[in-house]
Amino acid sequence: MKVVLAAAGSAVLLGAAASFIGAGVLFKRVIPRQDQVRVNLDEMADMQQWEEYKKIIHPNKEWLLAGPLEHITIKSRDGLTLHGDYLPADPDNDRNRLAICFHGYTSCGVSDCSSIARFLHGLGFGCLIVDNRAHGKSEGNYVGFGILDRYDCLSWINYANGRFGETKDILLFGVSMGGATVLMTAGFKELPKNVKAIIADCAFTSPYEVFAHVLKKDYKLPEFPIMQINDVMCRKKAGYGFKDYSTIDAVRNTSVPILFVHGKNDNFVPAWMSEKNYEECASPKELLLVENAAHAASYYENSSLYESKAAEFIGKYMP
Repeated sequence: MKVVLAAAGSAVLLGAAASFIGAGVLFKRVIPRQDQVRVNLDEMADMQQWEEYKKIIHPNKEWLLAGPLEHITIKSRDGLTLHGDYLPADPDNDRNRLAICFHGYTSCGVSDCSSIARFLHGLGFGCLIVDNRAHGKSEGNYVGFGILDRYDCLSWINYANGRFGETKDILLFGVSMGGATVLMTAGFKELPKNVKAIIADCAFTSPYEVFAHVLKKDYKLPEFPIMQINDVMCRKKAGYGFKDYSTIDAVRNTSVPILFVHGKNDNFVPAWMSEKNYEECASPKELLLVENAAHAASYYENSSLYESKAAEFIGKYMP
């Protein structure tokens, strides 16, 4: 009997040790600032598709970088210097609109948002393209996964209103983690009234749910107890917990119209997350699910459909 209990006790200790090690590895790979892209491109598309997408991405990025970009910095509420690039509207096509654009995990503004910026610029928008905290040229040691970034988004909105007054109608656009950021921003009671619409592309519902999904899909591991240990680590080091806030919390308490976009073949952030956000949303809402599109690839997979739906949505809520 003692032998059996000792063996059981050893198994429990080994399991606990393995969980702590696994949680530590996951934390180090995900939450601290990353120097390279951690998202597998296979999650976005197969390599043949990716080569086709590059034919869209590269010319648009070159177009953006060749434009009259103004480098802007602001301070976050916790003292970080945040960086953005501002592209003014074409003087001959200025509709008094401003789009503030947020990129995805381990990327930067000009990489993820050049194509949508070119499209929106053609609709008469000025574009403020942001580097999220702990990304690109912005300061920060830990990724905010929308929970911290929503305060930064509000700071960018307040910067724009301080610079332009509330004369410009604002569209918030975000892809992946940026999509979650703009959705979470919608939940602020103090959100300025000139934020007229939001486009959220492949947004997750919460850091907890997307990490639990990746654990199960990629590592074949259950969320308990690794997610609980990781949450404690994140709260101690980065200052937030994975369940502190969610897009569901926000969209239930917003009046801002939202267009949700998601690729049907997204294995990284599954499409059911946007469907869940859409179902829970209390404001005017629309949902676009794009056939054959993997993670963050909806615009590149079907640009004409994406632009048509976005232009219709913008025309309806930002006339």
